[in-house]
Amino acid sequence: MNAVSVVIGSICILVITYRLYGYFFTNKVLKINESEPTPAHELEDGKDYVPTNKWVTFGHHFAAIAAAGPLVGPILAAQFGYLPGLLWLLIGAVIGGAVHDAVVLFASMKKKGKSLSEVAKEELGPVAGFCTGLAMLFIITITMAGLSMVVLNALVHNPWGTFAVGITIPIAMLVGIAYKKTGNLVATSTIGFILLMIGVFMGPYIKDTALGEFLNFDMKTLAIILPVYAFFAAALPVWLLLAPRDYLSSFMKIGVFIALIIGVFFVNPMIQFPAVTDFIHGGGPVIAGPVWPFVSITIACGAISGFHAFVGSGTTPKMINKWEDIRAVGFGAMLVECLVGIMALIAATALMPGDYFAINSTPEVFKTLGMQTVHLPELSQEIGMDLEGRTGGAVTLAVGMSYIFAKIPWFYDLAAYFYQFVIMFEAVFILTAIDAGTRVARYLIQDFFGDVYKPLKRVDWLPGSIFASALACFIWGYLLYSGDISSIWVLFGVSNQLMASIGLVIGTTVVLKIADKRWYALTCLVPLAYLYVTVNYAGFWMIKNVYWNSAATGYKPLNGILSVIMLALGLIVVILAIKKWAELWKSPRFKKINKPRTKAA
Repeated sequence: MNAVSVVIGSICILVITYRLYGYFFTNKVLKINESEPTPAHELEDGKDYVPTNKWVTFGHHFAAIAAAGPLVGPILAAQFGYLPGLLWLLIGAVIGGAVHDAVVLFASMKKKGKSLSEVAKEELGPVAGFCTGLAMLFIITITMAGLSMVVLNALVHNPWGTFAVGITIPIAMLVGIAYKKTGNLVATSTIGFILLMIGVFMGPYIKDTALGEFLNFDMKTLAIILPVYAFFAAALPVWLLLAPRDYLSSFMKIGVFIALIIGVFFVNPMIQFPAVTDFIHGGGPVIAGPVWPFVSITIACGAISGFHAFVGSGTTPKMINKWEDIRAVGFGAMLVECLVGIMALIAATALMPGDYFAINSTPEVFKTLGMQTVHLPELSQEIGMDLEGRTGGAVTLAVGMSYIFAKIPWFYDLAAYFYQFVIMFEAVFILTAIDAGTRVARYLIQDFFGDVYKPLKRVDWLPGSIFASALACFIWGYLLYSGDISSIWVLFGVSNQLMASIGLVIGTTVVLKIADKRWYALTCLVPLAYLYVTVNYAGFWMIKNVYWNSAATGYKPLNGILSVIMLALGLIVVILAIKKWAELWKSPRFKKINKPRTKAA
């Protein structure tokens, strides 16, 4: 199968879905009403609540939700073949992800832009609100560990990449200071982007120097450096590092994927993977479990992601100008992210299977697979580094893209630079999410512990900020230091999809309260039923076979305890929701609306 046909077919499905199902869900199920002002208009303050152009809001929302998830998840899931990942991306995004994002955004807007935990408290009661908030705290810290693991595997013993990524810190700070002083966005953006390119092209001259030797970090050293960096990044003013880094990384993200789409259409590579591999029954070197439930756990962002609820009940609902914009921003952005995931899957499956598994498994494990590398030795020579055993997905994406573009004759000599640019693009984008995520975790910790010690509630209290930031970094830093990509990413996937289940629980409650027909609730109940069963089975499987199985991974009790706590929190929310649904189901409003017509006398 060639890649172009997959891309064209996927785009057609997503466009038709947006036009038909998107209109039905937002206009018929949610019954958007333009006569009611949006929170951005009702509470406009020029700071948080600001009516914003639909496409500007779309850009903000898409940049916030499409971090590393749609890149890494599909690449890891390629272990099962191209078909399971492709089907889950399309079905999951259409039936689940787009509905989840739209209904969470709608629910938050109906509550004046409040967070999902506050919405849960108002819809299902204080216990559900507390459980949702606590689950959000667990999920955000686990997310930091999962994302950081991807960076580690890309930068370990890679001084060129480490320098290119590290230099973005002073560059972002320089851009932040320059923009604050001058207010000239075009000039500062141009200078920042040029400096980023210089950082990539300086790599070959750095790696063979004393500085290159110093930057040749091993895995454990990087696992300490990243949480320490995140601690300081979370404490710095947003305008100094987080905002300019986010802004500059958005240019790279757009550029890289435009280049990938153009490259796929220009080269039209063949997908080298079979539809399914022998690992669908489990025992794979990348993901230990079977294709179900783990394809739906490994691929979260790109199909359906609970992390989107942080954004959909955070900044975005305070920016929506018109209620009808929910379809483009909530429903549409998720479908575009699905396309990003499909492109990442293509980049992975365009590699020969032997090359893919050599990158994504340790050399010891690869020897047991009975496979041979095909193009990897020459790719390693072109790029200038050993690519075997670099698990985590980031390297696979960079190698896959380099492999596609290497088929263009004039690009052949630039493969090493393009590889390191993609590594920098991924790492910078992930570090931006780590910066923001650690800051969010800090706020959540202060909010929870603030009920015990009141001064912690004040986010501007320096000792409280230091304590909360340090605690957040320690928790996810410990998971990072002690884990590996297969266990950490699945832990992230389970927690993330549990959060999506909670989002759909609240969505079902909202739909039952406003819908004209009971069966409209199936738009949320169907994906909820599948996802909730999937996430609980995956969590139980990992606890039994990985976290509490010393023969498998050396026993990871913390991962197992976190999984049990999160699944218990989800169960409490579901039980409380079912009780609420039973009350709504018996509502006389439905009897009145659905009363059959009688013939005129």
